[in-house]
Amino acid sequence: MKEEGQGGRGSSPARQKSTPEASLPGWRTDRGPRLLGAVIPQVTRPAFKKRSPAAAQLIAEWPSVVGPVLAAQTIPRGLTGGTLTIACSGPVAMELQHLAPQLIGKVNSAMGHALVQRLRFVQGVVPPPARRAPPPKPVALPETVSTALQSVEDPQLREALARLAQGVYRGRRSPG
Repeated sequence: MKEEGQGGRGSSPARQKSTPEASLPGWRTDRGPRLLGAVIPQVTRPAFKKRSPAAAQLIAEWPSVVGPVLAAQTIPRGLTGGTLTIACSGPVAMELQHLAPQLIGKVNSAMGHALVQRLRFVQGVVPPPARRAPPPKPVALPETVSTALQSVEDPQLREALARLAQGVYRGRRSPG
């Protein structure tokens, strides 16, 4: 007969010690590391409490879902319980209220299922779209490149090669 505290499985004080690895997600104290698929829910849960994967996808794809005109005037703020919150200016909110059924249909169609049942509009300032950088100034191509380009008979090919040469030589610094 074994005495109390001796020989039983897991009764050794050394086995009961907590290692630093034991507190890490994905680490099992009994047999080592776990499969990644078993760990992903633990790791992603905090992020998905703030924003669901569907809401994140909708926000990322907003311009392609609603089109460039509406995307420039609206910002999706969140999706909770089937209600999509959209920030926009007052006049745009009035217009969107009339377009709500079509907008809900567009969103649900793009997402592949009935994700949104209602729209909620909040007043907010929508920043203007970022301006495009002006096209870079052309650089002077070396004489050998210019001569080689002039010998190309096909105008489309010559133009394409000229653009390529501009790109190559634009990033180079002149010696000196």
